[in-house]
Amino acid sequence: MNSRPVRAGLVGFGFAGQTFHAPVLSAVPGLQLGAVASSQPHKVHADWPGVEVVPDVAALLGRADIDLVVIAAPNAQHHPLARDALAAGKHVVVDKPFTLDAAQARDLAELAQRKGRLLSVYQNRRFDSDFLTLQGLLASGELGRPVYFESHFDRFRPQVRERWREQPVPGAGLWVDLGAHLVDQAVQLFGRPDTLQLDTAALRDGALVEDYFHAVLRYETGAHAPLRVVLHATTLAAHAAPRYIVHGTRASYVKRGVDPQEDALRAGGRPGGEGWGADTLDGELTVPADEGQALTRKVPTLPGNYVAYYAALRDAILGKGENPVPPEQAVELMELLDLGRQSAAEGHALPTR
Repeated sequence: MNSRPVRAGLVGFGFAGQTFHAPVLSAVPGLQLGAVASSQPHKVHADWPGVEVVPDVAALLGRADIDLVVIAAPNAQHHPLARDALAAGKHVVVDKPFTLDAAQARDLAELAQRKGRLLSVYQNRRFDSDFLTLQGLLASGELGRPVYFESHFDRFRPQVRERWREQPVPGAGLWVDLGAHLVDQAVQLFGRPDTLQLDTAALRDGALVEDYFHAVLRYETGAHAPLRVVLHATTLAAHAAPRYIVHGTRASYVKRGVDPQEDALRAGGRPGGEGWGADTLDGELTVPADEGQALTRKVPTLPGNYVAYYAALRDAILGKGENPVPPEQAVELMELLDLGRQSAAEGHALPTR
């Protein structure tokens, strides 16, 4: 494998495969899009004319020249497809959410360990511009000990679309879609919470699954306690709240806007050009003054870099680095997403341990 690029086979060329996976992994030196399993070869060839299209997953898994299988199919297919790929001896990347529940996640993690194959989840928003900036700011100590963290993903999409994500089918709804990102980011920053409470609702006219959620994570023990974390997402926010609000014992940080990489990819952009991932909206750090008015200054936002995920994955496959999102982290996230659904159904906070 070291004498040639790591060759990836992509399952699915819908929104996730076309927008997030094909262009991002193809921007990594030493990682190559080798084939796509899709029923729409014309669509694939419009973007990637030199890439072979195979009619089904079985044909893709049967190819000896495919080292890595990237699963960008609907959520309900993640577990069976990943299982087949691991059984075929392939390394596997699964788009988030990893599986439909924690039991499926544990099954895949155990199979990957038995097969000695790399298994990972595409948590690209660990590489968002604002998240990378926030990580650095927290590490610097300028905020002091964080006591309150609020993370929003607010959009204005009032029309219910005819797509599986908005239909009452397994794996649909906003909690597993955007919650998979927001909970993962919170755990990366602060670790596993002590309790989780979730409220969900279907607020749009004609909505069939939840299009709003509000989660409260409580940290009562550990290095970050006491801490409150609020995670919020909605599809009916014409005026979005700040992306992040953080209050600490020394200062507060507010960041508006979202990482620009998704919009650039949606518009057909390819990673790697000048200014890729540059976020023009800086955050603000407010430090109380001993006397008089508090002092507020701009905090430059670091560039985002989704390519870093696949570069780390390439290195892990080649034995030169760590898996960027190992299976144990994927299992933990699915446990928390499961717990959130239970909390919403029961109407109260639940312990996470």
